[in-house]
Amino acid sequence: MFDIGFWEIMFLLVITLLVVGPERLPRIARTAGLWVGKMRGFVASVKADIDQELAADELKKVLAKQASVPELEELIDEVTGEPLAAVERKAPAAEQEKLSERKPDETAAAPTSNEKEN
Repeated sequence: MFDIGFWEIMFLLVITLLVVGPERLPRIARTAGLWVGKMRGFVASVKADIDQELAADELKKVLAKQASVPELEELIDEVTGEPLAAVERKAPAAEQEKLSERKPDETAAAPTSNEKEN
């Protein structure tokens, strides 16, 4: 990530030893290790939360997509023992098909008031 090599780490340790002193160096190293561990744990928990949210959003999209399939709803109604709900769903669909099959000429073929008088 930072691309720090062996010699850079050795240089930092020597500078730290000269500035801090040999007495306080183990305590500072322990404290730095604890902070690094806490930061790694925090980053891991945030990453896990983000992954969980993304998975939940994806699952919601898949479920919404599946719920919009009418054949699936009919199958669920038939399997759960609610055949009336399946028939009710099929009835409006059949009416829509009949209306879409009707040609515009059929509606215009109705006799007008002038034709009725003749």
